[in-house]
Amino acid sequence: MIELFGADYSVYVRSARLAMEEKGLAYTLTPVDVFAPGDLPESHLKRQPFGKIPALRHDDFSLYETIAILRYVDEAFDGPALQPPDPQDRARMTQILSILDSYAYRTLVWDIYVERVYKTHDGSPADEVKIASALGLARKIISSLENLANQEPFLLGSQLTLADCHAAPILNLFQKAEEGETLLKTAPKLSRWLEIIRSRPSFLATEPSQTS
Repeated sequence: MIELFGADYSVYVRSARLAMEEKGLAYTLTPVDVFAPGDLPESHLKRQPFGKIPALRHDDFSLYETIAILRYVDEAFDGPALQPPDPQDRARMTQILSILDSYAYRTLVWDIYVERVYKTHDGSPADEVKIASALGLARKIISSLENLANQEPFLLGSQLTLADCHAAPILNLFQKAEEGETLLKTAPKLSRWLEIIRSRPSFLATEPSQTS
């Protein structure tokens, strides 16, 4: 029994779900909305003391932190390998995962996508200063990922890895903002990769129930 706790709108939850879909695993997504009014349920804080999502439970084993979940999903279950066997390729995968967590998520999702797309969906104004301030780092992130990406079909070449699972939800949202669409036009490898990922059954199966 594999149970994932979180909300389908979360890029981190989708990252874990993509890995499980690519492995061909059966799992249950139990809703936990960290932005819902009121305090988080005590039951979730016992699973994840920092109040984040996702958290995972496999039989009597519990785990939180997305990168740990991704690696566990790949290593604990049968199915296609999602980590390269070559040490240098595996190090490159870890490098991309680190870039996404350390720099890309906050900048591309919160500072640009949320401001430009999500906040304005109900007529609220975007914080143009925040967006403008984020663009310099966003350019560096996209340029760095473009330089690290292989030609195709996936970020590291012929094998889909955890780097693809983690990058896809973030860059998919980023491209929905006009600034993201413009920046990704300067990154042909990333743009082509995103097209390929969007057509995969795993990506279609993890589409959030509500999108902006």
